[in-house]
Amino acid sequence: MLVSAPYLQPELGRFRPRLEDAGCELVVPAVHERLEEDDLLTLVADVDGVICGDDRFTERVLAAAPRLKVISKWGTGVDSIDREACARRGITVCNTPDAFSIPVAESALGYALCFARNLVAMAAQMREGGWRKTAGRSLSECTFGIVGVGNVGKALAKLLQPFGARVLANDSRQLAPAELTASRVEMAPLEQLLSDADFVSLHCDLNPTSHHLIGAAQLAAMKPTAVLINTARGSIIDEPALIAALQAGALAGAALDVFEHEPLAPDSPLRAMDNVLLAPHNSNSSPRAWERVHETTIHNLLAALGRE
Repeated sequence: MLVSAPYLQPELGRFRPRLEDAGCELVVPAVHERLEEDDLLTLVADVDGVICGDDRFTERVLAAAPRLKVISKWGTGVDSIDREACARRGITVCNTPDAFSIPVAESALGYALCFARNLVAMAAQMREGGWRKTAGRSLSECTFGIVGVGNVGKALAKLLQPFGARVLANDSRQLAPAELTASRVEMAPLEQLLSDADFVSLHCDLNPTSHHLIGAAQLAAMKPTAVLINTARGSIIDEPALIAALQAGALAGAALDVFEHEPLAPDSPLRAMDNVLLAPHNSNSSPRAWERVHETTIHNLLAALGRE
């Protein structure tokens, strides 16, 4: 069994007896953020099962793993796994839906509050010896746009309800009337959402239709006073286009937990921008949620192999 999920690896000592009692011999490679295709090609030849993070299980990798029966993803997103190729080869793909909805939604709300209340900027100028009162705004004065109304998007909409913000939402599927009532959102075309919203928060899956969903044209449609928040997947945004918009002053700011290429390059212009909040793909941070995902991921692996 290949165990490459970076959040699980440090805790593996607690779970190793359970896996070994089920007859699993563990292969635990060094992982910084994820394993790329070439990394996996050296590891998968004799592997029957995988517990992975965002590793790149491409057609080429799967072809090099003739014994592979199950890929158990630690977390929710499976965009790094070629699911069609897995289906053709009879490989089961498991994940943990709704794993981190609350912490990710809270992160998005936290970013919005930091910008609305100018918390980070005021702290920085105070540390420099300043005493300048900066105008802020209440979320009740703002329109919030949520792109992708799945588990995380709906959790964010619920968190926003007490703040009194107008919430626009866009999704590729039609929400049922009961979902709309519970979430208190107004469904809107993406173009209207982008042009009306003071904050745009991305919560859609990464797939061929959402890759670079937010590009130069969409950024140009946003208010120059608006802030873009991404805690979903980096490639939903055309990152060079975002950098260009920020450098041109066409956007007030951005909060990014995910990037097109991770880790973010040390020389990325984003690192030098005062109006950009950055995090290392960590909006899922929650010990309780992590523990639940540890358990579910191991259960999924063993159940798919008939060993649970």
